[in-house]
Amino acid sequence: MSAYVDRAGLKVAETLAHFLETRVLPELAIEAGDFWSGAADIFARFAPENRALLARRDALQAEIDAWCAADPDRSADPAEQKAFLREIGYLVPEPAPFTIGTANVDDEIARMAGPQLVVPALNARFVLNAANARWGSLYDALYGTDALPGAAKPGGYDRERGAQVIAYAKAFLAEAVPLAAGSWTDLAGAPLLRDPAQQIAPWIYCHNGLRIEVLIDRNHPIGRDDPAGIADVRLEAALTTIVDLEDSIAAVDAEDKVAAYANWLGLMRGDLEEQFDKGGRTVMRKLNPDRGNLPGRALLFVRNVGHLMTNPAVLLADGQEAPEGVLDAIVTSLIALYDLRGLGAVRNSRAGSIYIVKPKMHGPEECGFTDRLFDAVEDLLGLARHTIKVGVMDEERRTSANLAACIHAVKDRIAFINTGFLDRTGDEIHTSMRAGPMVAKSEMKASAWIKAYEDRNVRVGLACGLSGRAQIGKGMWAAPDRMADMMVQKSAHPEAGANTAWVPSPTAATLHALHYHRTDVFARQREIATEAVPGLAPLLTVPVVLGRNWSAEEVARELDNNAQGILGYVVRWIDQGVGCSKVPDIHDIGLMEDRATLRISSQHIANWLLHGVASADDVEAALRRMAAKVDAQNQSDPLYRPMSGREAQSLAFQAARALIFEGAAQPSGYTEPLLHRFRARAKLASC
Repeated sequence: MSAYVDRAGLKVAETLAHFLETRVLPELAIEAGDFWSGAADIFARFAPENRALLARRDALQAEIDAWCAADPDRSADPAEQKAFLREIGYLVPEPAPFTIGTANVDDEIARMAGPQLVVPALNARFVLNAANARWGSLYDALYGTDALPGAAKPGGYDRERGAQVIAYAKAFLAEAVPLAAGSWTDLAGAPLLRDPAQQIAPWIYCHNGLRIEVLIDRNHPIGRDDPAGIADVRLEAALTTIVDLEDSIAAVDAEDKVAAYANWLGLMRGDLEEQFDKGGRTVMRKLNPDRGNLPGRALLFVRNVGHLMTNPAVLLADGQEAPEGVLDAIVTSLIALYDLRGLGAVRNSRAGSIYIVKPKMHGPEECGFTDRLFDAVEDLLGLARHTIKVGVMDEERRTSANLAACIHAVKDRIAFINTGFLDRTGDEIHTSMRAGPMVAKSEMKASAWIKAYEDRNVRVGLACGLSGRAQIGKGMWAAPDRMADMMVQKSAHPEAGANTAWVPSPTAATLHALHYHRTDVFARQREIATEAVPGLAPLLTVPVVLGRNWSAEEVARELDNNAQGILGYVVRWIDQGVGCSKVPDIHDIGLMEDRATLRISSQHIANWLLHGVASADDVEAALRRMAAKVDAQNQSDPLYRPMSGREAQSLAFQAARALIFEGAAQPSGYTEPLLHRFRARAKLASC
């Protein structure tokens, strides 16, 4: 545990104070005393309001719980539910029509459409990979994945697979950059384009706002056999990347926070480096430079923590832990001054903005709180009003149902809205926990509220004027090894009018970029903007099943599926501090998992327990069965500590158990309080 030092009435963990006072403030020419005095004022002003907003969440949930429990049948009636939610203030009046006023937004956000990466801030190698994923090799992405049928034969370059890749890539070029004469397949010299305006530099073209580079290298093993010397086709891929301090990391104390902040500092200074072993050789990873007038890196957001959690990195005057989201707002914005002042080796925002994604906000009151918090941070740092832009994650039911009012609350700084299916499902379950047993998890995507949620998000965003000013985003493709499926299914996101969507890797970003070449998103937005915003009734249709009796086999199958996912994720979080990784599911398919998926699985079992679909003994048996399975799936990991046979000693197993049996009582069904408690115990035990 870190020692504390006194700063302006705050007790600040020595490791955080040292980091800020020696590595951040001096080059910014900000006096430490002035900084801490201003920070203390912000905490004094916003910490009580933060606590009041959380109390308001709990009060609303208690009223919903009592209403559902009193008469479960009426919660199935959207009209009755809507009237009740209005009566208690959960639903607020729609604002009069308005257009957001956000200014100084980079093109990658406002006027371009393409993939987005989310990367855990604690992993420097992954952070650098994601930041550098602005350009990707189409040849490599096709050759090494299942995006094309078959696979490369082992033992060096497979010429047959290579020919398949080249044919696909040249067919794409024919579609995106058509020639006035001849074809890309047998092109022998410089191409003559049907539309010369597509060429922006020699062998660099633009289509649907995205750049395409045809790499000419007659000395390359591929290029020397090509009539025109084409060695590769490189696509502009991840336009933006979210550096995540929230769902994908395990940061429970000052040491963890400083490690994450240090990586953000390295990105803003442009000097972040990571050395690692790859195939027996040492590789040094650093940020790519720009490519002349073309950007070499993704534009970076930083995702702060939401309003719920506190962190012992700073203790307030009353001895309570500081709200972690307030701390993040201050520190990540402070560090971003390196970019705004041009003090780094590279630039992030050419428009002079700081981009902060703010997750897990419940309704317009909480969005308004964030707006005023960002005002205060701007004043502390001497920034013009609305320099700090906000991304609103539409992942809580109260936000979905009041989305226009939420956008209005941050209308002059909003740069992003996003449908987060996973957390949104967890909140759907928790909000209506007492309405009845929920449908099986596999059936949730067919629920009426899901389609309404996805459609309303885009249409509300367009009605508020986000097109051309901000991103409208869609959620993650979680299976990084299943690119063929992604290529089929994720085309729906640009077709839905979203100008960005999340992907799990730089390779997936390169492949998903093809969807934005095939769909002109801004043309789709103009079409969709003429459609009416769907009503609230489908969104308020609770996915409960009344009167159904599941068989013992169905219950066991559902419990096993959920328990395996919970244990597989939690064991890495608690024992190793890994907040996001590729976790094998019950069928041994690797899925990118973070706290959002954990929230769904734990809340689902908690719901079935509450309504008697499953018994406590059923759940205990499933946890023990799946502990053995997860142990087997991780047997090659030298850092792994088995759970099976030592359930009483395994903090990871105990954490997973608590997430279920205490799930109905957790604030909004969030997993963070329990995860942090058990991870802190695990860190203390390892000291």
